[in-house]
Amino acid sequence: MIGLIITLIVIGVIMWLVNTYIPMDANIKKILNVVVIILVVLWVLSIFVDFGSLGGPLPRYHLNSR
Repeated sequence: MIGLIITLIVIGVIMWLVNTYIPMDANIKKILNVVVIILVVLWVLSIFVDFGSLGGPLPRYHLNSR
Protein backbone atom coordinates (compact mmCIF):
# COMPACT_ATOMS: atom_id res chain seq x y z
CA MET A 1 0.00 0.00 0.00
CA ILE A 2 2.93 2.33 0.69
CA GLY A 3 4.24 1.62 -2.81
CA LEU A 4 0.88 2.61 -4.28
CA ILE A 5 0.87 5.91 -2.39
CA ILE A 6 4.46 6.69 -3.38
CA THR A 7 3.68 5.88 -7.01
CA LEU A 8 0.64 8.18 -6.99
CA ILE A 9 2.72 10.98 -5.44
CA VAL A 10 5.45 10.53 -8.07
CA ILE A 11 2.87 10.60 -10.89
CA GLY A 12 1.35 13.75 -9.39
CA VAL A 13 4.72 15.48 -9.13
CA ILE A 14 5.63 14.52 -12.70
CA MET A 15 2.30 15.87 -13.97
CA TRP A 16 2.81 19.09 -12.00
CA LEU A 17 6.30 19.48 -13.49
CA VAL A 18 4.99 18.85 -17.02
CA ASN A 19 2.12 21.31 -16.57
CA THR A 20 4.33 23.96 -15.00
CA TYR A 21 7.57 23.84 -16.96
CA ILE A 22 6.80 22.40 -20.40
CA PRO A 23 5.19 25.00 -22.65
CA MET A 24 2.30 23.60 -24.66
CA ASP A 25 -1.16 24.59 -25.74
CA ALA A 26 -3.83 24.50 -23.02
CA ASN A 27 -5.93 22.01 -25.01
CA ILE A 28 -3.03 19.59 -25.25
CA LYS A 29 -2.42 19.91 -21.49
CA LYS A 30 -6.09 19.12 -20.83
CA ILE A 31 -5.96 16.05 -23.06
CA LEU A 32 -2.71 14.89 -21.46
CA ASN A 33 -4.13 15.34 -17.95
CA VAL A 34 -7.33 13.45 -18.80
CA VAL A 35 -5.42 10.57 -20.40
CA VAL A 36 -3.05 10.27 -17.42
CA ILE A 37 -5.93 10.38 -14.93
CA ILE A 38 -7.86 7.70 -16.83
CA LEU A 39 -4.79 5.46 -17.03
CA VAL A 40 -3.98 5.91 -13.34
CA VAL A 41 -7.59 5.19 -12.31
CA LEU A 42 -7.63 2.04 -14.47
CA TRP A 43 -4.28 0.96 -13.03
CA VAL A 44 -5.42 1.48 -9.43
CA LEU A 45 -8.70 -0.32 -10.13
CA SER A 46 -6.81 -3.22 -11.70
CA ILE A 47 -4.95 -3.65 -8.42
CA PHE A 48 -8.16 -4.00 -6.42
CA VAL A 49 -10.66 -5.37 -8.99
CA ASP A 50 -10.33 -8.51 -11.10
CA PHE A 51 -11.03 -7.20 -14.62
CA GLY A 52 -10.46 -10.72 -15.97
CA SER A 53 -13.78 -11.77 -14.53
CA LEU A 54 -15.43 -9.01 -16.58
CA GLY A 55 -14.01 -10.44 -19.80
CA GLY A 56 -11.83 -7.40 -20.49
CA PRO A 57 -8.41 -7.64 -22.17
CA LEU A 58 -6.65 -5.43 -19.60
CA PRO A 59 -3.42 -6.91 -18.21
CA ARG A 60 -2.99 -6.97 -14.44
CA TYR A 61 -0.07 -5.08 -12.96
CA HIS A 62 0.46 -5.35 -9.23
CA LEU A 63 2.84 -3.76 -6.82
CA ASN A 64 4.88 -6.44 -5.12
CA SER A 65 3.75 -6.23 -1.51
CA ARG A 66 5.89 -9.11 -0.24
